[in-house]
Amino acid sequence: MSPISDHFADDTITLTPYAVLILIAIFSVLWYLFKRQPQPPLPPGPRGLPIVGNLPFLDPNLHTYFTKLAQEHGPIFKLNLGSKLTIVVNSPSLAREILKDQDINFANHDVPITARAATYGGLDLVWLPYGAEWRMLRKVCVLKLLSRKTLDSFYELRRKEIRERTRYLYKKGQEESPVNVGDQLFLTMMNLTMNMLWGGSVKAEEMESVGTEFKGVVSEITRLLGEPNVSDFFPSIARFDLQGLVKKMRVCAHELDAIFDRAIEHMQRLKSSDDDDGECKDFLQHLMKLKDQEADSEVPITVNHVKAVLMDMVIGGTDTSTNTIEFAMAELISKPELMKRAQQELDEVVGKENIVEESHITRLPYILAIMKETLRLYPTIPLLVPHRPAETTVVSGYTVPKDTKIFINVWSIQRDPNVWENPTEFLPERFLDKKSCDFTGSDFSFLPFGSGRRICAGVALAERMVLYTLATLLHSFDWKIPDGNVVNLEEKFGIVLKLKTPLVALPVPRLSDSNLYL
Repeated sequence: MSPISDHFADDTITLTPYAVLILIAIFSVLWYLFKRQPQPPLPPGPRGLPIVGNLPFLDPNLHTYFTKLAQEHGPIFKLNLGSKLTIVVNSPSLAREILKDQDINFANHDVPITARAATYGGLDLVWLPYGAEWRMLRKVCVLKLLSRKTLDSFYELRRKEIRERTRYLYKKGQEESPVNVGDQLFLTMMNLTMNMLWGGSVKAEEMESVGTEFKGVVSEITRLLGEPNVSDFFPSIARFDLQGLVKKMRVCAHELDAIFDRAIEHMQRLKSSDDDDGECKDFLQHLMKLKDQEADSEVPITVNHVKAVLMDMVIGGTDTSTNTIEFAMAELISKPELMKRAQQELDEVVGKENIVEESHITRLPYILAIMKETLRLYPTIPLLVPHRPAETTVVSGYTVPKDTKIFINVWSIQRDPNVWENPTEFLPERFLDKKSCDFTGSDFSFLPFGSGRRICAGVALAERMVLYTLATLLHSFDWKIPDGNVVNLEEKFGIVLKLKTPLVALPVPRLSDSNLYL
């Protein structure tokens, strides 16, 4: 070996320990500096009291209360609801950051205790955590149950119920007897939903008895889901169920479970009979067929998954659609010129010698604009289903810790004067030109069904049911308020938004041929 090689060899052996020490020192300094670097602060917010936080100051109308707080603390602020850190966002840009830019991190929902009791431990599309099980269930529902082809196949079921409700309203109009519009809409949506869920599985004479049970249970479940629950604010004492809400929810869930069991039993009896031709005639038959097909898959569908999806359809297909149509009718009755414009469109497209069919809906842009404007002013779920980040992150320069409860105040966003001209006025025509505002959640100033991975899976179904029902009510009848009554558009907040005062109106037949009501 040459002297030069020996020199470098010696240097290498001699310097290695020093190099290691230097590297350790550099990394130690960098680690120290990094650890000392302060995290972005939490969002601003109102001061709370020890232990209970901001709970004593909460307004029962959270959507308007949060909007007022946003005016004081900015578009993103925090609250301490008991021991639960909660962050509220109130602007389209922040909604985009959460529902699009960081969609995966915010893809989980914050599950209320009562929701777990109602949905077999949270096995439904709304409350399942984001992952393989949720992706499988959503794929099945969207591609197999809520696809255009499947919805088309159920049209006759929807048409049958709409014609029956039209006949009933015609009779009331002939008698000059006002009706509770919300009650009639709920009954319509309930029967439509039941027919689509298991109309081909349960015999007609059994549907009526099922429907009677159905209405009371669904109303109570919706109420309980919107009831403030101390167990959600203080999870450490959830097992005590201090308000008894979980117990009440379990009673309701048990009643619905019994209805589902009877429907499944009837379906299986039908399947084993000679009358079964193998064709799926309703959602339940589709679900059970998919359960059997997926039995050996990596994430199998169980009977409880089937029932949990039915629960989603029950809640999502009745109360929510009912409230949207009732708000629309209340606005139109209080603004006769808008109702006349809608009826003129219907007369031009459908004609007064015909009845509304779903095939007419694509040629009724003003009816669609009415639905959109109703959902803008009165979003079905004004704060959306609360999200929960899987990991600590930063939003708009503020730290959002892991597992924080995130409310997106759609009610406020859709009334933002920086986005919407005359934001508190009911003006359907604004949507005739605003093509970006569809129901896909791509325009973050209009999010009635949410956006991103957790957007409502039943958008297509809701759109059909609301538009078809609303168009029929407006085409077949004029609507008048009885003497001494007024239209009150004041809202009642819960998990879903309702009219505080039920709408009572008289349906006046406007088609000359009485056979069109038969």
